[in-house]
Amino acid sequence: MPVVVVRPLALTDLADLLAVQLACYGEGFVESGEVFARRLASPANCSLVLEQGGVVCAYLAAYRSVRGKVTPLHGDFEGPVEPDTLYLHDMAVVPTCAGQGLARALLQPMCEQAAVQGMRHSALVSVQGSQAYWERQGYALQPLEDAAQRARLTSYGEGAVYMARRL
Repeated sequence: MPVVVVRPLALTDLADLLAVQLACYGEGFVESGEVFARRLASPANCSLVLEQGGVVCAYLAAYRSVRGKVTPLHGDFEGPVEPDTLYLHDMAVVPTCAGQGLARALLQPMCEQAAVQGMRHSALVSVQGSQAYWERQGYALQPLEDAAQRARLTSYGEGAVYMARRL
């Protein structure tokens, strides 16, 4: 079985990240390398990549945020002064590696580290029918009270929902 390595996402991973993203989402949700480069430069960034046998086959784009704040599609990671929430912007596993537990291999250490750093919540926007998956991970629908955040949510299209859970 190939060796699995989980490590911080780096600028040198952008081409691989974009290939994974395209394979998983199609062109409608693909975010540019320039957007991801800006996100990696954010002090709030805590994204991970997963290599299996030396090949990038999954990633988790995440950052420290506050509960109730949504990053719009193609938006930058905005780091708050006092973060309380691990925001999972995007997690993708190439379809040929689906069902191997790679998403959990990214998600579990990320949430554990966030809790150690004092984060009390994790949140995300569920898209493309992934709500049931996230519910199995302990996330639940959360209303967005702020109109500006609800507007950001609409950037993900029909069926997108904001979800959160306690860490």
